[in-house]
Amino acid sequence: MKRWKSLMALMLALCLVLSGCSGLSDGKASQMDEINGALEVGQDADDYRTTYEVFVYSFYDSDGDGIGDLRGVLEKLDYINDGAAGEGEDLECSEIWLMPIFPSPTYHKYDATDYTAVDPEYGTMDDFDALLEACHKRGIRLILDLAVNHTSSEHPWFLEASEYLKSLPEGQEPSASDCPYFEYYNFSRDAQSGYTPIGDSGWYYESRFWSGMPDLNLDSQTVRDEIVSVMEFWLGKGVDGFRLDAVTSYYTGYHERNVAFLSWLKTEAERINPAVYLVAECWEDQSVYAEYYRSGLDSFFDFRFAGQDGLITNVVRGARSASSFGDALQAEEELYASYHGGYVNAPFYTNHDMARSAGYYASDDGSKTKLAMGLNLMMTGNAFIYYGEEIGMKGSGDDENKRAPMYWITEEEAKTDDQKALLEGVCDGPPNMGKVVMKYPTLTAQMEDPYSIYCYVRHAIRLRNAYPVIARGRTSVLGGLSGENICAMIRMDGNDSVLIVINTSDEVQKVDLSKDAMATPYTELGGVLIVNQNEVKLDGTTLTLPEYSIAVLTIPTGE
Repeated sequence: MKRWKSLMALMLALCLVLSGCSGLSDGKASQMDEINGALEVGQDADDYRTTYEVFVYSFYDSDGDGIGDLRGVLEKLDYINDGAAGEGEDLECSEIWLMPIFPSPTYHKYDATDYTAVDPEYGTMDDFDALLEACHKRGIRLILDLAVNHTSSEHPWFLEASEYLKSLPEGQEPSASDCPYFEYYNFSRDAQSGYTPIGDSGWYYESRFWSGMPDLNLDSQTVRDEIVSVMEFWLGKGVDGFRLDAVTSYYTGYHERNVAFLSWLKTEAERINPAVYLVAECWEDQSVYAEYYRSGLDSFFDFRFAGQDGLITNVVRGARSASSFGDALQAEEELYASYHGGYVNAPFYTNHDMARSAGYYASDDGSKTKLAMGLNLMMTGNAFIYYGEEIGMKGSGDDENKRAPMYWITEEEAKTDDQKALLEGVCDGPPNMGKVVMKYPTLTAQMEDPYSIYCYVRHAIRLRNAYPVIARGRTSVLGGLSGENICAMIRMDGNDSVLIVINTSDEVQKVDLSKDAMATPYTELGGVLIVNQNEVKLDGTTLTLPEYSIAVLTIPTGE
């Protein structure tokens, strides 16, 4: 095994001279390239994946109108995953989450006017079909964003219902037999909190987010039938699942009813496709979204670890100890399993509703941004990456700023024909987006730097793919090795296991593995994540970790 790895590393080093991101620095391949680059990786076949979240509007423009589209995603699919496991410079993500693609009057498209069509700004259904087919050829699953707690106020259902109510003679009671869409929404004659008036008709409708998003009446069987029809349409096309938006708003303030609705939705989705994957946004405290696993849903986003006030950021800032990261992982795995034995965690670091992470750390040279991404990708479950985080994009304040164009290349960098073609696909960004000044270089520049944020994230995903136990295993923290600056934890799934050791400090740390008997079998350095040219070293039972580094140790084959 060791001779094979050495041979692979030698072959890789020869190829690296020609391959950009994995190129040589000062005549020497990076340690990540030498060790991680020689690892065998395969394609995931279950729900434990690495998912790339795409805001189509800002990702890549194929037709020159400044707005990203599905053909643009297709053109850049090789960047996300080129289908050749372990080769090339793709991210090796094995699932894509498309933010809403349905027709909508807004740029974000969370207020649909038609759940079984593609917004013309994004292209056609043929474009979608081509993208889906290409994804599946590469072993990539595709999930769609589905908001069923509300529609657009311009949806035909709502327009017909509101016109009907406005036309009612004074004193006449509305009837679903006269207008079936009357029962699709929550209408009232009383002005209430969270309700919006329908002109001067004396009627109001529930709209918890804003007036342009009337809430659906999810107690209506007809509405539920419509939702089932939507899922049948997309799953029938081959879509692999759905990201469920704002599940706490199905029945605002009623968690039990939300859980029951999710249980119903899961049952219906699995009736259509038993292999469907469902992940939900339950933006609440961990104690609350943990209980939502009683619904039997596959995954819930792990908000405790995410954002500028989340556990990952606090550990990287030094506000929390390194060991607290592992302790929290171990505790949450037990917590979630107590509600749903088959749960799949959905860790993420940032998303489209949060300020981007490059702004979290003052005077950061990129090291802390890298470590934070590494922590997210060393968590169990199906890990999610928001587009652009892999290159440290910035964006905060208004939502539009958090959804700025993917930072592919600048005009100054566009020298070759290929680079000029890439520049033509850079999007304009959402209307009313402020000026977003990036802190770190473009993807084009970062692909040439073996120590860039982009290359670091690629290697973190590579480790997840090379060692499936990282995503699928359960965590055991080694208290004798863990503390303020070090988190040491074994990730185990049956007979498969790795030892993950993390240095969250800005100084070199030496870890004596002999101090914990559980650690001593792990005598092979199986993978590394480093933020600069300072390397991880394993000398006997002494593990030397440079600043902000992560080591994956394995038990040699045959032992």
